[in-house]
Amino acid sequence: MGILLLNAFGMAMPDAGYINPRAYGGGRPLDDALWAVNFVLFEGKMRGLFSLLFGASMALVVDRARANGEDGASVHYRRMFWLLLFGLAHHLLIWANDILFHYAVIGAVAFLFLRLSNRALLRWAAGLLIGSCVVHALMAAGMYLAAHAGTAPGATAEQRQSKAGVLAAAPGPGGPDIARDLATYRSDYQTIVGKRLEDAPTNLLFFPGFMGLETLGLMVLGVLLLRNGFLTGAWQSSAYRRAARWGYLLGVPPSVALAAWQWSNGFPRLDVFTSFIAWTEPFRYPIVLAHAAVAVLAFRRLSATALAAQVAAVGRAAFTNYLGTSLVMTTIFYGYGLGLYGRVGRAEVYLFIFGVWALMLLWSKPWLDRFRYGPLEWLWRSLARGSPQPMRRAPA
Repeated sequence: MGILLLNAFGMAMPDAGYINPRAYGGGRPLDDALWAVNFVLFEGKMRGLFSLLFGASMALVVDRARANGEDGASVHYRRMFWLLLFGLAHHLLIWANDILFHYAVIGAVAFLFLRLSNRALLRWAAGLLIGSCVVHALMAAGMYLAAHAGTAPGATAEQRQSKAGVLAAAPGPGGPDIARDLATYRSDYQTIVGKRLEDAPTNLLFFPGFMGLETLGLMVLGVLLLRNGFLTGAWQSSAYRRAARWGYLLGVPPSVALAAWQWSNGFPRLDVFTSFIAWTEPFRYPIVLAHAAVAVLAFRRLSATALAAQVAAVGRAAFTNYLGTSLVMTTIFYGYGLGLYGRVGRAEVYLFIFGVWALMLLWSKPWLDRFRYGPLEWLWRSLARGSPQPMRRAPA
């Protein structure tokens, strides 16, 4: 549900508008305010939670397989192989910004960390996340240096060309990529798939290349947080409150300052882009941990309520809900469906988000009351294990 708060904008409008509200779909105060809320609290944070839980679930599956006398490595790599194929199909046939392929690739590497001690897991997670921050900060600094050199007195033609390339890479109003996206995604299904096939080599390798260190670091951290009891609710409530308090204190004020800086300057393309890829990253991780702590506390308090049961069911059918969301949203917005791509403002996209949330909450629990798994969870599990798995629950 949290991932949809971000992905919806990549499905409803050109990619430039996902990063920069003035590039597309924004301009009204409400649009800018909603962008700022997403930037501070959700952008990168929902993906961070996804990565933590992916690492934790990987450890659970492998540990359970070993406890049953199975080869944990074989079980894991079969799951990653089929996830990679699901990701390819998702990318080519449904939505170009698939992340399942990326998780399959990084998940294959993350398996190597499962036998480490908690102390070693902590060191590796910290090192990988710090490394990611450094790499992205160097990239952003290089963009500023190239832009500055291209505007300095006596700049060479090569330096001016380099500056133009940097600005072209940073999304802003009127960029050629916007016209391209509008033409592509307002067209028919065959044209859209053809464009995805053309861009597939670059797009599929982008996430592992650009976010590989971060995703691996968060998966490793997820394994640690499972094993030390953080994700299973084994800590005292006071410890979760302390984690939430410090996480938000360390992460939110600097993120608000970054959002205010971009907004007050009119969302200049280079400032927005470098904030997106680099400057916000060190403050993202404390917020991810704070969100996780708040989630544990919320479920501890509300676990007996009907709403908690519905939300938990959405999570248990997360794979089906993730791919189902892509099907529903792209059909609403793309040319072969309702054709609303690029025609809905940023604020109005939330109406579609809330509608899809309602669909998730309505179907997931009734389904799981009757069946052991969501439809795609069952398919993934059956393919990975090489035989159809039991699906129906026994009558109560």
